[in-house]
Amino acid sequence: MSQKPQETALSKCAGCEEPAESGDRFCGACGYDLSAVPAPPRDRPTVALTVPAAENRPEGAGGSGDFELAAPATADAPGSDRPGARAHTQPPTQAQPRAQAATAHAPAAGAPAPAGTGAPSAAPPVPDPRTRTDGPFATPPAGTKLCVACRAGRVDTDGYCENCGHAQPRERDHMEQELGSVAAVSDRGLRHHRNEDSFAVSTTALPDGSPAVVAIVCDGVSSASRPDEASAAAANAANEALLESLPRGTHPQQAMHDAIVAAAKSVDSLAGETGRATEHAPGRHQNAPACTLVGAITAGDLLVVGWVGDSRAYWVPDDRSAPPARLTEDDSWAAQMVAAGLMSEAQAYADDRAHAITGWLGADAYELEPHTASFKPDRPGLVVVCTDGLWNYAESAAEMAAVVPADARSRPLHAARALVGHALDGGGHDNVTVALVPFAVTPQGAGSGCDTP
Repeated sequence: MSQKPQETALSKCAGCEEPAESGDRFCGACGYDLSAVPAPPRDRPTVALTVPAAENRPEGAGGSGDFELAAPATADAPGSDRPGARAHTQPPTQAQPRAQAATAHAPAAGAPAPAGTGAPSAAPPVPDPRTRTDGPFATPPAGTKLCVACRAGRVDTDGYCENCGHAQPRERDHMEQELGSVAAVSDRGLRHHRNEDSFAVSTTALPDGSPAVVAIVCDGVSSASRPDEASAAAANAANEALLESLPRGTHPQQAMHDAIVAAAKSVDSLAGETGRATEHAPGRHQNAPACTLVGAITAGDLLVVGWVGDSRAYWVPDDRSAPPARLTEDDSWAAQMVAAGLMSEAQAYADDRAHAITGWLGADAYELEPHTASFKPDRPGLVVVCTDGLWNYAESAAEMAAVVPADARSRPLHAARALVGHALDGGGHDNVTVALVPFAVTPQGAGSGCDTP
């Protein structure tokens, strides 16, 4: 019978052994340069450190005695021709399998030493990468960003490792910050290609020396140009305005209003930067950058919130038997329908137009209307400041209170991580950002006249 023609075997990447297509210049798995000429065989196998230089090791890594040497592969070692842990070792210096490289020039077991050489001498020590001044293992200057995959190569301006070719994660894909009693976490989510949210948290002192805590959360409008830049600009501008006005004695509610105006001006200024079309939508530079904003200030016995758009703030008391509350009202189509009495809340938010916002920060906003409100809670609790990436999965105040960990006021960063995790477990359809601001107050008597959220 006739024999079917056999397909030509695909060549393999010298770095990771993955099959390579004809005509490929770089490996699709590890980025290895397939056009590079293999280095000539060496007299002995390369022994590589499994960790980078101590001064370049990530925070939390072991000390100088924590690393191990990658033992040379032997011919009878199972799986010795596999690439192993790519994050810790360099690609082989030649195209042949590592087992062959390790034994190509070694005498067979039990064979006599060559005449006139006496007993085999020990192999010369391998140069310590930490002392190198050239090549991929050269000690980089202070502040150099190292690859998260191989932990040795420098990251170029395009975001790729010069050593192993791995693309680096973007800094804003996941952000965390804890500052005293306030904490915030932001995550790209599971469906978006980038994180268009941003936040700022800070602390300052009022003229009388008492502390004030600030949290600002912004959500970029995806249908606009450069929403990630808009949210970052708004968060930073609002935070800076509050840090300037609160120590001067400006009332926190007025300071919040002024901070929103400053944030709006900062976003407006981005519209003047032309010619910044994005890779994914070349025509988007014609749309003005835009975002929403929500913020909270705790100062003494006062809690102030401010917002534009559909990002929200919630009040969750430490005593979960007391009712929680939503402190903001959305600038959205659904909220307008409910306010006008045309739909119930359930009907409005079930509509496809529910999340169409009617207020935002940006040069093409119809009219800037900063909303502010102040409260005097009569009990300790927590302010949850978040984008719709979170509250879509815990919409009502009761639902939000149910997913906030019981120890959130004493462990705000842990609680913020848990809330982001709740949104990701629910589907993570949007970017997720939440800031938690604990509010401490001495419980007042039953006859107190203080307003509560």
